[in-house]
Amino acid sequence: MVKVIDMGKFLFEQTKKERQARKAQTKIEVKEIRLRPKTNVHHRDFKVDDARRWLEHGMKVRVTIKFRGREITYPEIALEDLKEIAEALKDVSKIEASPSMEGKSMTLVLAPDKSSGKKPGATSVEKSSEQPAKPETATKAEKAEPAIKPEKATVKTEALSKPEKAAKAVKAD
Repeated sequence: MVKVIDMGKFLFEQTKKERQARKAQTKIEVKEIRLRPKTNVHHRDFKVDDARRWLEHGMKVRVTIKFRGREITYPEIALEDLKEIAEALKDVSKIEASPSMEGKSMTLVLAPDKSSGKKPGATSVEKSSEQPAKPETATKAEKAEPAIKPEKATVKTEALSKPEKAAKAVKAD
């Protein structure tokens, strides 16, 4: 049996399917942080904050430490820096490629953690919990329940203190 088709219509539908397939693809972007073994802790923390933001948006992060001159004779310094960065970002990432030496640089690749997708949702829950607390002047009955409001405040401070605890732990080491 032979089927006669309209070639123009066939090609149009084929290109339409290809366009839909391209739209459905997810393109994972890899961001890079470049450091040196002598980079101070304060500057590194700024870079770690950028990496945290990128990981929360679903991007991968490559951390590269470049060596110059005689610095290459002390790879343990760079390895320690990479371990501290991975430790600071362990709540939003997982190590995809462990630290490896490639020429005059040491590289670590971090991928976003599956559970980190819930983190931005948690901030929206905190924002929604702030909104009911605002209309305190509505009735006197609502003011009579002070036990609920401090619990909400402690939840917020715990959520804010986790990154601070991680940063203090890194600085303490």
